[in-house]
Amino acid sequence: MRDSVILTRRLALAFLLPAGALLFAFLVIPAVWSLLQGFTNFTLLGPDALNLRFSGLSNYTRALTDPAFWNALKVSVLYVVGSAMIGQAGLGLLLAFLTHKARGWIPTTVRSLAVLAWITPGVVVAILWNVYLHSGEGTLNRTLGLAGIPAVNWLFDRPILAIILYNVWRGTAFSMLLFDAALRTIPVSYYEAASVSGASGWRQFVDITLPLIRPQIATDLLLITLWTFNDFGPYLLTGGGPSFQTEVLPIYTYRVAFRSFELGYGAALSTLLLLINFALAFLNLRQSRRRV
Repeated sequence: MRDSVILTRRLALAFLLPAGALLFAFLVIPAVWSLLQGFTNFTLLGPDALNLRFSGLSNYTRALTDPAFWNALKVSVLYVVGSAMIGQAGLGLLLAFLTHKARGWIPTTVRSLAVLAWITPGVVVAILWNVYLHSGEGTLNRTLGLAGIPAVNWLFDRPILAIILYNVWRGTAFSMLLFDAALRTIPVSYYEAASVSGASGWRQFVDITLPLIRPQIATDLLLITLWTFNDFGPYLLTGGGPSFQTEVLPIYTYRVAFRSFELGYGAALSTLLLLINFALAFLNLRQSRRRV
């Protein structure tokens, strides 16, 4: 029996080795290499291009005193809170709750449209939203014009709001599908008992639905926060402009590393981005454990 268990473990390890080797080659090694580059003055321009040297923590101290870094961090926070925590999670929960209660063709249609928006390539979505938000002949401004509301140059006057709406439209489907699956696990008898006791629909939602799907809410917030914080999508819509108003941290890192060719500084920024992701994941997991 013991020999059989050992053989099974070795066989399982043999099957895992190819995947582990690929992860090590394409994830661990590049991550370590990027971490090491962050401690150098690696650049492709200027006299330092031929004088690679160890620079210690200078790249990190530069980032922490760089107004452009703090602007990118502020934009990233606004983008995450607006489009992920409020937009995607809130709208996803609302759509899941409404479609869960509805019958007939409506739930299927709403889910299909949401998934269609989710699986559409980001470049295509960005082009469609550029047309939708166009200052002159955009669909949104033409629609508002029918109600007598003057046209707005959304990508110039309201750039943060524009990228938030774009990301909410594109990414709400994941939250909706996750919450819809969670709602299906709640026994109908709970709501029936609450209705007999005279509880309103709002009280049922607050006292039954939210507590029972709390783990799924925590999981959803963790995933969409990390995805949105690392999202490069706003670049497709605004390029980080106007005047860096939509330059989130991934776009700023890209601009430093591949536009200014300061690869050492860019590597340090990517490491800071990774540390922020770890911090967000840790805080979210800690909060979810406290709620359980």
